[in-house]
Amino acid sequence: MATERTLSIIKPDATRRNLTGAINERFEIRGLKIVAQKRIHLTLGQAQKFYQIHKERAFYDDLCKYMTSGPVVVQVLEGEQAITENRSIMGATNPANADEGTIRKDFGESVEANSVHGSDSPENAAIEISFFFADIDIVI
Repeated sequence: MATERTLSIIKPDATRRNLTGAINERFEIRGLKIVAQKRIHLTLGQAQKFYQIHKERAFYDDLCKYMTSGPVVVQVLEGEQAITENRSIMGATNPANADEGTIRKDFGESVEANSVHGSDSPENAAIEISFFFADIDIVI
């Protein structure tokens, strides 16, 4: 198995409810290490650039507005099959469809306010990580 890195974002609905520790505990229990982390408040321009891949979708403007509504925690997770593992821990995008015991089932409020974001591929993980972190910021 390959050691990978993936980007994780703890979204505004979760930071508002002080769930950062509870969410991070789920990653760590499953063997993922947090190798970089910071709490930030995205500007609208940053959110639009980060979510540019979704620009043509109907939810783009609402997503950018939501992601700037409060602080987020951006972090790099590292571990065996980190991308797949993180997506398993997060659960389905819609909390109503997520499996029991996943972050989105337990903490998500809606499809948009589903508490967490995670990279969906190695290529996107590299792009997303470099959006928020320089190599020097990642500490093993």
